[in-house]
Amino acid sequence: MALPDETEAATDWTGRPFSCQDCPHKELRAGGRCVLGRICVRDMRARRIDRFFAANPELAGAYIDHLYFEVRALAAKYANLFQIVRLMTDREPEVRAMAALRLPPARVREMRSDKDRAVRIACALRLEGADLVAMAEDEDELVRITVARRLDPTLLPMMTGDRDATIRRVVAGRLPPDRLFALIHDNDPLVRREAAERIAPDALGQLLADPDLRVRFVVADRAPREIAARMIADDDPVVSARARERLDDPTN
Repeated sequence: MALPDETEAATDWTGRPFSCQDCPHKELRAGGRCVLGRICVRDMRARRIDRFFAANPELAGAYIDHLYFEVRALAAKYANLFQIVRLMTDREPEVRAMAALRLPPARVREMRSDKDRAVRIACALRLEGADLVAMAEDEDELVRITVARRLDPTLLPMMTGDRDATIRRVVAGRLPPDRLFALIHDNDPLVRREAAERIAPDALGQLLADPDLRVRFVVADRAPREIAARMIADDDPVVSARARERLDDPTN
C-alpha cells in the first residue's frame, strides 16, 4: 500500500511539477536512493526530502544554502556539524532550531536568546546545568515548561513561584517530596493536588480543609488513617466515601 504522501504528484518548492530528466542525482535512482514521488530532494514535501537525506547523508552539506527553508532544515539534520554552524543565524526559525538540536552545547548557548520561541525550546532541550537555569525566566510559557521538565529536580525550587500555573504543576510533579511544602498552599487547585499526590502522607493534614474537593479526595486517599478518619465528615460525599473505604480496609 502506498504511503499517504506517495499519492500526490511531485512538485517542487515553487509549486511546479518536475521530472527526473534534468535531475543532478540520476545515478542514485538505480540503487533506490532517489525515487520520484517518494525519495526526492527537489520535492516540496518534507517527508520526501527527509528520505532523500536519510538515504544520502553525504549530500546534505551541499544543500544547507538552498532557497527552500525545508531543504535547509532537513539538510541540517544530516550535514556535518562544521557545515551547519552558519545556520545559527538563518532567516528561518525552523532551520535555526534544527541547528540548535545538533550543534555542541557551547554553540547552542549562543542561541538561547533567539527571538523565536521554537529556537529557544530547542536550546532548552539541549542545555544543562547553569545554562538551562538561565532560561528558567524566559518570557514564553512553552520555553519555561521545557526548562521545568528538564531541570535537575534539586534546582526546581527556583520555579515554584512561576507566574503560570501549568508550569507550577510540572514543578510539583518533579520536585523532591520534601521540597513540596511551598506548593501545597498554591492558589491553583491543580498545583495543590499534584503536590498532595507526592508529598509525605504525614503532611497531608495541612490540606484537610482545602477548598477544592479534588485536593481533599487525595487527602482521603493517601493520608494516614488518623487523618483520613477526619475526612468522613467531609461535605462532599465522594471524599467522605473514600475516607470511609480507607478506614474499612484493614490493609490501609
